[in-house]
Amino acid sequence: MFHFILADLRRNWIGALILVLLIALATALGVSVTLQERALRLGSARAAAAFDLVVGAAGSETQLILSSIFLQPAPLPLLPPETMGALRADARVDNAVPVGFGDFVAGYPIVGTTADAVRMLGGLAEGEGFSHMGDAVVGAQVARSIGDSFHPFHGTVGEAGEVHSHVEYRVVGRMAPTGTPWDRAILVPIQSVWETHADHDHSHGPVESAGLAAVASVPHADDHDHGSGFAGQAVDESELLHADNPGVPAILVKPKSIADAYNLRQQYRTETTLAVFPGEVLTRLYGTLGDARRVLGFVATGAQALVGAAILMVVAVHVLQRRRQIGALRAFGASRPVVMGMVWMEVFVLVAAGVICGFAIGYAIVRAISGHLASSSGVAMPVEFQAGDLWTLAGLLAACAVATFLPALIAYRQSPAQALRA
Repeated sequence: MFHFILADLRRNWIGALILVLLIALATALGVSVTLQERALRLGSARAAAAFDLVVGAAGSETQLILSSIFLQPAPLPLLPPETMGALRADARVDNAVPVGFGDFVAGYPIVGTTADAVRMLGGLAEGEGFSHMGDAVVGAQVARSIGDSFHPFHGTVGEAGEVHSHVEYRVVGRMAPTGTPWDRAILVPIQSVWETHADHDHSHGPVESAGLAAVASVPHADDHDHGSGFAGQAVDESELLHADNPGVPAILVKPKSIADAYNLRQQYRTETTLAVFPGEVLTRLYGTLGDARRVLGFVATGAQALVGAAILMVVAVHVLQRRRQIGALRAFGASRPVVMGMVWMEVFVLVAAGVICGFAIGYAIVRAISGHLASSSGVAMPVEFQAGDLWTLAGLLAACAVATFLPALIAYRQSPAQALRA
């Protein structure tokens, strides 16, 4: 029986290959939707895992998370200056890290923050943290080496902007990989961002913030020499608590306990401030993403059903066209169960091969898409099968085994005399 099936597949290999390819593509569509949604969900959750609480000015919770954690540039309102001092002095807070940016270099966002941010994100892989105004620490994926110097660019690549030629940073360290957008960020002292944009404001008049940069006056900013990258000024963190500091668009807070986190969240949800847990915001985004996945899943299921129905019709017609061959097998002594088993096994092998290839193709497609997204966003997106996917594969194969009984049943019902007279 097996030799007969193999001989028949070799004789009709072009049709068999097309059949397998159609089934594989239809299956890959559904697999890709499931794996890509899961990769986005897992990647974003891991990217936000390092941040317990985010405090910002009253506004959109979603935009606050996208900007402060995923480094998506957007014009956010600034927090009142006293908020930074209150959080850093709060006994319930283990650490409070400001973030503020708006400048780029070669497409990498420059993030103004404090040295604590490096430790919060996993520490250094090489070099040292910044201790002077012109120091910079680069993320794991930033194509800059320790010792390199650069001038920040006000704006993003492809947009109108201006190079801050009077400001120069020098790379002094590189962070360990985090699998987050911060792998593509360049961290500098927040005070240097304030001074850079204060000087820009003094030179060119009021400008609109392009992203998260704080454009405001800083006390005695004009007394500093920017000509050689802040002239080696040491970082003074007392400016963070100064009543006249320009403010920041977001503060990443690490509470000392879960109870402290909820208390702080409640305290800073006011008319002027907003405190959110990244997980809460992501859960709502996952709900929207899940709805989209379900819609795409229905579309994929519909496409698979149509392809499956068309394939079964083609196979049924093919079996009817082989009535003489089936009749000859019966005339030479093959029983009805044997003929039925041969037809069923041949069709099932083709359909099962298409389903398995579809899982492989879907996985390869999602790996390619996730790799591209990870390289552009910095968010590592794990593409992986889970136990439920194996059950889905088993269910599909079982459904195929049942569906392929239709052409086998057609062959079973034919008598030798009827087949040979056709």
